Amino acid sequence: MPVEPEPGGVGQGSTGAGGPPGEHATAERGAEPSEVGGRGRRAEGARQPRMPEGLWIICPGCREIIYRKEVERNHRVCPKCSHHFRIGARERIRLLVDEGSFLPHDEGIVPEDPLHFKDSRRYADRVRDAGRKSGCTEAVLCGEAAVGGRALQVCAFEFDFMGGSMGGVVGERIARSAERALARRTPLVIVSCSGGARMQEGLFSLMQMAKTAAALARLGKAGLPYLSILADPTTGGVSASFAMLGDVILAEPRALIGFAGPRVIEQTIGGKLPEGFQRSEFLLAHGLIDLVVERGKLRETVAKLLAFFAG
Repeated sequence: MPVEPEPGGVGQGSTGAGGPPGEHATAERGAEPSEVGGRGRRAEGARQPRMPEGLWIICPGCREIIYRKEVERNHRVCPKCSHHFRIGARERIRLLVDEGSFLPHDEGIVPEDPLHFKDSRRYADRVRDAGRKSGCTEAVLCGEAAVGGRALQVCAFEFDFMGGSMGGVVGERIARSAERALARRTPLVIVSCSGGARMQEGLFSLMQMAKTAAALARLGKAGLPYLSILADPTTGGVSASFAMLGDVILAEPRALIGFAGPRVIEQTIGGKLPEGFQRSEFLLAHGLIDLVVERGKLRETVAKLLAFFAG
């Protein structure tokens, strides 16, 4: 009975912190081979039934073996420990907005290679492979939609596209979403899930921090609400710019949120960090975010906040 571990960590081509320890779960950890499909011995002549691959996964939160469809029915949340698995941008938008209301924008704006960057591989090749893996043209999906019948602009990050890293196109799409919200007098909602700025674009990626912050400042000056939702992980240049500028900042449970990763900080200070440091609950307790909301209640919570801001 093959078991698939939940992937984790920041994708290649991004800076910032990796995913939480333990997300690279393997079948050898926490279970006997017989429990996870080890071959072992069988009676001579007995036929071993073949199980389809991908039916079971190991939860990195509780280390339990879970039926995949049960997790998917629960919005990709573990039914045993409430661990929130990462989800893609399209699934995120489907869960967040009113059914059939999403209309994508700026899909034609795609990454270029201004520095002709090459490390172990060409940047252009990495972008092409990321597109095939994720089914997206960039690390953020933007468009207009409705939540609770109220129109808004929405952006959701795709972690499978180079770790959700922010390059020039990501910054441009977010800035354009803010400008559309300003022009149409609608709220803006951004769901962040990113390892930070994209190193292959150098200074061009870092410039997006100021660019997105300036676009959000114009939105705030006009009195239009911006809701920021932080998913695991939200780190690096994304957390240091638009992700932490929301009028209301929400986060999913146990999301890793910060600039540098905890291992880097411990190595720098030469000490041990507090339990739960950089997790959403820790940030809530210290006043850095406003709400921790389970995935299944996000749409309802966003609808209530939009109604509040609408007066």
